[in-house]
Amino acid sequence: MTLRTAVIPAAGLGTRFLPATKSVPKELLPIFDTPVIQLVMDEAIGAGVEHIIVISNRSKPAIESYLTPSADVVNRVRDSGRGELADRLDRLGKSVQVSVIYQDVPRGLGHAIGCARQLVGSQSFAVLLPDELMGDESLLKALAQVHGSTGDSVIGLKRVDHSEVFAYGCVGVKSEPDLVGLVEVTHVVEKPLPADAPSDIVIIGRYVLGPQVFDDIESLQPADNGEIQLTDALQIAALAGSLRGIVSNIDRHDTGTPMAWLEAVIEITLKRPDVGPSFEQWLRTRLR
Repeated sequence: MTLRTAVIPAAGLGTRFLPATKSVPKELLPIFDTPVIQLVMDEAIGAGVEHIIVISNRSKPAIESYLTPSADVVNRVRDSGRGELADRLDRLGKSVQVSVIYQDVPRGLGHAIGCARQLVGSQSFAVLLPDELMGDESLLKALAQVHGSTGDSVIGLKRVDHSEVFAYGCVGVKSEPDLVGLVEVTHVVEKPLPADAPSDIVIIGRYVLGPQVFDDIESLQPADNGEIQLTDALQIAALAGSLRGIVSNIDRHDTGTPMAWLEAVIEITLKRPDVGPSFEQWLRTRLR
């Protein structure tokens, strides 16, 4: 199955990055010279996505400005000889449709996904959380393949130390992962205490969901914090026997906190063939 539509929730205010996010949305913070959201979009495009829907906040106009560059900006970048950046801007303006819609009130991830219902329509779609950067698009493609063959919603998973499950959505599974990491998910719990966690397998920020999820989201009552949780909608699918996951070892970088973002900048920059070697040489000299 080839994914056609992806939803990127980017309405959060990035309070952990204050004061920087008073002027720059956290999704536009650079990994070396490329905004976080661009790397996530490149992953979606690499998986075949043709329509990207970004859920933003009206207090973050820079998001929409970045996603809808004027022809003058594209031409100036192209003329400057910055080929890679020009290629990215060309993709935004031509081969990929980008829509920006707004989450009027901060009511949680489930509510944010629900805001995209009209644009997504009756098709299946991907969700990519911009706080998490994957090494490539292979996991997203694998999720789409399983969804295409089963019709079930499919989520990205990984194993963590049991003490870390409280920071994630955590899943119970019917049996151990098969050779490609595929599992049937039996239940989903949002940020459990380690003693209450059903396993050491947690959700990472990649999903391929069927349109039924919109009805499930609309049926939900807010959690104790007032938010509509996507994990509660996934729990409905799990109880119906229509939720699967892939336990993956894909390279993954968390950018949700300043320190995690800094680590991602360093690790990803070191892997770049254009600047990685010189950066590593400088870093070794600096740390000597």
